[in-house]
Amino acid sequence: METLKVGLIATGGRGHNGWQAHQPEKGVTIVAGADIAPAAREEFKEKFPEAKVFEDYRELLKMDEIGAVFISTPDYLHEEMAVDALKAGKAIYLEKPMAITIEGCDRILRTAMETGSKLFIGHNMRHFPVVLKMREIIRSGIIGDIQVGWTRHFVGYGGDAYFRDWHSEQRYSNGLLLQKGAHDIDVMHWLMGTYTKSVVGMGMLSVYDKCGRRSPETPGCAKWDVSQYPPLEQTGFSPIIDVEDHNMIMMQMENGAQATYMQCHYAPDAERNYTFIGTKGRVENIGDSGDCYVHVWTRRGPRSTPDIIYHVKPAVGGHGGADGPIVDNFLDFVMHGAKTNTSPIAARNSVATGVLGHYSMRHGCNRQDIPPLPKEIIEYFDNNQVKK
Repeated sequence: METLKVGLIATGGRGHNGWQAHQPEKGVTIVAGADIAPAAREEFKEKFPEAKVFEDYRELLKMDEIGAVFISTPDYLHEEMAVDALKAGKAIYLEKPMAITIEGCDRILRTAMETGSKLFIGHNMRHFPVVLKMREIIRSGIIGDIQVGWTRHFVGYGGDAYFRDWHSEQRYSNGLLLQKGAHDIDVMHWLMGTYTKSVVGMGMLSVYDKCGRRSPETPGCAKWDVSQYPPLEQTGFSPIIDVEDHNMIMMQMENGAQATYMQCHYAPDAERNYTFIGTKGRVENIGDSGDCYVHVWTRRGPRSTPDIIYHVKPAVGGHGGADGPIVDNFLDFVMHGAKTNTSPIAARNSVATGVLGHYSMRHGCNRQDIPPLPKEIIEYFDNNQVKK
């Protein structure tokens, strides 16, 4: 059996997802980890006592025996680390968003193509059971050709997860339409079978700029706690907050369809609600993970009486059961050339939509056109990263 030795760049937090790659029975072993946090390095060492541990990720990349790495660092580090890993000949699992600029994404794509090192983006929502069910329904043709897509994203934990640490600053995240919304923009592109051609954005910082702040010397704590609501009664927020806490974009798609995405970080509830309307009907999810449903309407009638109801049962594992399957998909891709649910081209286009959506909302809400990729890059990744 072919063996694959894996290294983790960032071993704590989201880096725990990479721990699932340790599958000796399948010929995959984690042999090294790198993290700047002492506590994360210690935790990793306890979990993998035989593995090497580094503070500097560059030292990990010097290990010739490592064939693949997981990069689970904050967004603003993705570009540099991904390029370094690809140049070192490593296949990489890169957490979303791919980068925080369009230029950064394109640099990563170009480097992957030139080096031949495999690139995989962690858009785990393409493995969410409810998203897979909606894609199955749409592809069946029961609601016809999709003309309209709507997404409402209620981020009930926004004040905990995004306004108490690095996420709150544009220099680190660009903005939450990109950071958080990259998932949903990618899902809309995937289910609608097209990419955004042009985008108009609108958004503002309307609540969290009025909340109590921590001092710059006090470490941020992004712990989720349902008692931390309503936001105006809470304290401990980042000393610098310059990202919007609600965002909305309108998207003109390449195939002529149109879509909207709306996101709010001070809603009391949490759910992604997708609606797609075609020439023969409509599909909508009720719940996005765990015990949820997909409703389909194919005749005129009230919203309360869908024609078909699909019950999507809970799956085991993080992120609605998607974390395990996406790690397995990455390993199969690296070891056996398997097809992937995710796409580096799609990941770039979700970032481009988010970046230019933010630019639009910050510069007069004018239309922004998505810059196209060179034909040779598209063809390379469409061919499963194999040069013709």
